[in-house]
Parts: sequence; structure tokens; C-alpha cells
Amino acid sequence: MTSKPDRVVLIGVAGDSGCGKSTFLRRLTDLFGEETMTVICLDDYHSLDRKQRKVAGVTALNPKANNFDLMYEQVKALKNGEEIMKPIYNHETGMIDPPELIKPSPIVVIEGLHPMYDERVRELLDFSVYLDIDDEVKIAWKIQRDMAERGHSYEDVLAAINSRRPDFNAYIDPQKQYADAVIQVLPTNLIPNDTERKVLRVRLIQKDGVEGFEPAYLFDEGSTIDWIPCGRKLTCSYPGIKMHYGPDNYYNNSVSVLEVDGQFDRLEEVIYIESHLSNTSTKFYGELTELLLKHKEYPGSANGTGLFQVLVGLKMRATYERLVGSEAKMAAKAVSN
Repeated sequence: MTSKPDRVVLIGVAGDSGCGKSTFLRRLTDLFGEETMTVICLDDYHSLDRKQRKVAGVTALNPKANNFDLMYEQVKALKNGEEIMKPIYNHETGMIDPPELIKPSPIVVIEGLHPMYDERVRELLDFSVYLDIDDEVKIAWKIQRDMAERGHSYEDVLAAINSRRPDFNAYIDPQKQYADAVIQVLPTNLIPNDTERKVLRVRLIQKDGVEGFEPAYLFDEGSTIDWIPCGRKLTCSYPGIKMHYGPDNYYNNSVSVLEVDGQFDRLEEVIYIESHLSNTSTKFYGELTELLLKHKEYPGSANGTGLFQVLVGLKMRATYERLVGSEAKMAAKAVSN
């Protein structure tokens, strides 16, 4: 029998389908281990099955198709270390299956379309990230995947994206203003009129003033830096790499932004970039690069996506250790008294 964790740390991972949540969760498993982490897919809180949504004329992104009261009650119970009977949404059949027993681990990750939509759930989160893929990049990725792997036509793919867009803009996209960190994937600025979307510009938007979260920075905290690191220590083929760091404003929040435009030819050379970054929450020199090298095959490893996913994962680990550590100190103090 597993014992109830003393402190459950709750992490929210938000974003549209196909924006890299699965890869990010695999990177978190590298950091925390499977036995320490419970992942809850919020699709399981769909209150309407696929047929019912069709009849009602709503998408799964619409709050009307989701049970936020149950989500809140169960996420709150997990955070309190209690077991729940979680519903299951079956993606294969589009039906809602009988519920399953979930026992909380020390870390519970809620991932999906709506982790920060409901204010009650949002306030339970100890750390949150939003994965924000630019429309042009999303369309290029989806077309490549759906046409190559699923035999869909270009028109079908575009129609599917457009049918979801109003609900995405209304209910999913606004959640990024609440996230502690946003990983934003954009078209490159290095290639004029680029349509392939193989080279990407990735920004890590880190909210300032969040307790226990120290934004990572390049060279000099609070300065504005533009840096082209290509040369003897970093191999860069066309169109090269450009980095940026500086303060900014995002949804009326003060933020620190790190940016990588371009891609890495040799991942082991990312150690050169890492050596110029501060506040990375690594435990030893080169840990960030080592974690990136562990899974070279993951999508986004050769550009800023992988780098920033690992960096955000390290920030989540720091949050976990700080909260669990402070809880342990309080418990020890209570015993000594």
C-alpha cells in the first residue's frame, strides 16, 4: 500500500492539441520519474461525448462540453492527498468510459485544453506553463502530419483548424495570461518568406514576481541583449542562430523573455549556450545540456523548443523541492515544539 504524500505539488500544462504537451510531459518524467508523477488528462472531464457534441453543435474546447465543477472537486482532492474516481474519455470511441481509481503522487500534473480556465482550479496550481504555437507553424505542422500520416487532404486539414479557431480564441488562448511561463513557437525571422517552418523562433516568456520562481537570464539580468553565438564554439549552418534576452510586458504582466531563433547542429554544443545562462535551476554544470541530449529524437530538440521545455522542467523541479522542503521544515519544527 502506498502512503499518502505529505505534500502534493500541482502543475498545470496548457495548450491546444498538437502543440507539444506529450513531448513536454516526457521531459518532465525524465526529471521526476514515473513513480513520483501522476498525469491527469483534462479531456477526461468532457461532459459530452463525441455524438452529443455534434448534436449540440459545440467543440471539445467549449466549456459547455466540460464538467468544471467535477474537475475542481477532484483536483482539489488530489492536492489534499486524497484518492478520486476519475472519469475516462475514450479518444478511440469518443465515448465516456467507467471511472478509474487515481491515487495522488507527490507531483500531480493536469494537462490539456483548460487547466487555467476555471479560476478555482487555477488557484490550486503551484506552477503553470502554456505551450503557445503560432497559427502559421501549427498549420504547417498539422498539414505535414495529417497529410503524410493520416491521408487527409490540404482542404480537410485547413477546414478542421478553422472550425476550432473561434472556440480556441475564446476559451483556450486567453489562459496564457495566467501562466508562470509561456513557450511560444513562431516562424523564424532569419529566412525571408519562409514557408517550410523547419527553422523556428522560440521565446520563453517568464513572469516576474512569482514567489520562488527566478527567471533565467542571458549574461546580465534585466539588460536587453542580442547575441549571435555562432563561431568556433557553436556550429551553425544556414541561417545561423540568434539569441535575445530582455524585460518585456505581456498581458500587463512584467516578464523576462529569452529567445532562440534558428537551430542547433550539434546538441552537445548547447553547453556553450548553457554556460552563458544564469538562474537555470540546474544542480550541476551541464545538466540542462545533458537532459536535452538524453532524448535527441524528441520533436523540437534541435531548436529552442527542447531547450526551453527542459528549462521550464527544471523550474518546476525547483518549485517542487522548495515546497516539499518548506513543508518538511514546518513538520520538523512542529515535532521539536
